[in-house]
Amino acid sequence: MKVLGLLLFLLVSISGFSQVLQPVKWKAEVVYTAGDTLALELEASIDAGWHIYSQKQLIDNGPVATSFLFTPSGNYKLVGETLEGKPISKLEPAFNNSRVTYFEGTPVFSQKIIRTTPGEFKITIEATYMVCSDEMCLPPETIELNVIIPENTNAQLTVANEKQPDNSGTSGMTNWAIFFAGFIGGLLALLTPCVFPMIPLTVSFFTKQSKTRAKGIRNALIYAASIIVIYVSLGLAITLILGPDALNAMASNGIVNLTFFFIFVVFAISFFGGFEIRLPNKWLNASDRASDKGGLIGIFFMAFTLSLVSFSCTGPIIGSLLVQAAVIGDVTGPAIGMFGFALALAMPFALFAAFPGWLNSLPKSGGWLNSVKVVLGFIELALAMKFLSSVDLAYHWGFLTREVFIAFWIVIFSLLGFYLLGKLRFPHDSEQKHTSISGLLFGILVFSFVVYLIPGMWGAPLKLISGFPPPAFYTEGWSSQISNPGVSQSNTVIADNEFHCPHNLNCFHDYEEGMAYAKEVNKPVILDFTGWSCVNCRKMEDNVWSDKTVLNLLSNEYILISLYVDDKTKLPESEQYISPTTGKKIKTIGNKWSDFQTTKYKTNSQPYYVLLNHSGQQLAPVKGYDTSIEGYVEFLKLGLYKFNGGKS
Repeated sequence: MKVLGLLLFLLVSISGFSQVLQPVKWKAEVVYTAGDTLALELEASIDAGWHIYSQKQLIDNGPVATSFLFTPSGNYKLVGETLEGKPISKLEPAFNNSRVTYFEGTPVFSQKIIRTTPGEFKITIEATYMVCSDEMCLPPETIELNVIIPENTNAQLTVANEKQPDNSGTSGMTNWAIFFAGFIGGLLALLTPCVFPMIPLTVSFFTKQSKTRAKGIRNALIYAASIIVIYVSLGLAITLILGPDALNAMASNGIVNLTFFFIFVVFAISFFGGFEIRLPNKWLNASDRASDKGGLIGIFFMAFTLSLVSFSCTGPIIGSLLVQAAVIGDVTGPAIGMFGFALALAMPFALFAAFPGWLNSLPKSGGWLNSVKVVLGFIELALAMKFLSSVDLAYHWGFLTREVFIAFWIVIFSLLGFYLLGKLRFPHDSEQKHTSISGLLFGILVFSFVVYLIPGMWGAPLKLISGFPPPAFYTEGWSSQISNPGVSQSNTVIADNEFHCPHNLNCFHDYEEGMAYAKEVNKPVILDFTGWSCVNCRKMEDNVWSDKTVLNLLSNEYILISLYVDDKTKLPESEQYISPTTGKKIKTIGNKWSDFQTTKYKTNSQPYYVLLNHSGQQLAPVKGYDTSIEGYVEFLKLGLYKFNGGKS
């Protein structure tokens, strides 16, 4: 039956063979040399919608497995099997619902060899594979790949054609992903207190300016386009004018973060009913005067005013988006992200301005709408603590430790839970005779979250909110010793750990000192570019580094050098300099490591992990934000394997 299934699958596909399809392109290259041991990479570039099958299939008479035949030669010998990454697995109806494994995208197959002759020679590889889509399969094909092995490759350790990680901060982030991230950020921005109150003001403006429906729609579209132009220009300006390290500087700037903290607290109080936020009358009068001088100028001025007054609320969202988008490598990332953000932000304004009658269906005040405002107030109060924490971390004040931060959140969300149950009332709340069903359900969720937070006071990792509270080692000290139970550490205290390390690991915070110690103890280095304000760095430390296998490798096999690119500690005058890359003066430790990363690795994204030997040469492709524990273990083991000269 399985043979019949394969035949039927191919017969159904036969109509697709009338044209020559080549959805897979192969390349083979030497990616690592150390002495006489080499590693070859065979990479398949597969068109979207197609896949090839793994070397190992779980069924007989199923799809043709990918295989490689290395032509025998006296110049080399194979070491072990051809390795592959983790394939996709699914049940295939064409093969009697048996499970098959396959690859999409750009899978890489690796084969280690040992050369037996010193001169240049060629390795010929026959790759056999079958490529399929959801609609058809092409006949199995065998192609020939050739790799030239140069002579004298045993002098230096090199990494050829190094693949950089996805610098977006998320694995495989494409321009479309950046666009949708920006779009979602724009929708979230609409819920902030400095954007939502602008909707009725905008509708009022267009109602006054537009004498006909057609003119109202036209003006609304111009208004939306103005918002898009403003925010896209902002994205380009930050990347082009401020320089590659500006986003990290803004994310940890004390004044910026303290401003955001106070703004969030003020808006939380406003949501609680303490006062009502209104634009200054002179701004509104200026808008009226500008609109009187010209329709297009007035519309653009209104859009620009929205951008200005809402930036204190949208800034954190924009900043997070730009940090992820800007590190794509060119200026298109921030522009695309800001386009998505502005599109989501502009659409409701344009629609409500074009159709102001739609606002009549919304409650003006009180009731559930006021409850939503109060809930947002509690959330803003909780988020305000994140900005205060960023300042505390960057400047090492030490008063907002992890325990204190979590204590604030426990109190804030407990009060939110009591509010949802009707036990707290605010000035604009309508009187409730009983607890609503929705309030009860949301109250249960909130109090469950509070119970989840409580063990964090005694060192629990709290992976659900990793990235928000300070790192686990930023503590009063009595819980740090239990953060990595069961993990032995071969290193003694190796450096002045003024800022401590995740999971109580030993680490250096100076590149030169760490490299010198690594050479002394003959261990490879993991270079960790991180930041006190880096949310994804905390997620990696909490969710990946906490794994026992990863912890053992980091603790016993590597020397960890963590460089904080946003550290605000001043450098001595004698060590300050002008960066040849950005032209800016390097004044702080964070500036120094940010400039080092930008200059040496042409990126400013964090987290960013580089495995090095004692000479500072890379042992493996660098790694960015990727929460796959299995992938991180493979990353560390590959570096260790190469450091040991191809010996496990």
